[in-house]
Amino acid sequence: MQAYTPILVLGALAAAFAIFSVGIAPLTGPKRYNRAKLDRYESGIEPSPVPEGGGKVSVKYFFTAMMFIVFDIEIVFLYPFAVAFDELTWFAVFAVMLFLVNITVAYAYEWRRGGMEWT
Repeated sequence: MQAYTPILVLGALAAAFAIFSVGIAPLTGPKRYNRAKLDRYESGIEPSPVPEGGGKVSVKYFFTAMMFIVFDIEIVFLYPFAVAFDELTWFAVFAVMLFLVNITVAYAYEWRRGGMEWT
């Protein structure tokens, strides 16, 4: 149990800070409300009207999201590999190379579909 004490203390500190921040915000924050601030999303910017049937979203939005996911997953899996590179066997190196090939296929698909063009 002694090994977990620092983790539990850090978790308790994080929870206390979160509760304190949420609790003190209404007391210390500015209270300048206007119609735009109380509207949807609370961004302070007047929302643009949306057509009755719903608006069309550009496909580039989804391509950008897909690129983020591809590179995010790549970093999440490659970072531990880079840290433990000296202790890995050839099988692990081959598995990571296979993973990189799969990531490259997703990247090539994105490129071919025009996800890298911002015009």
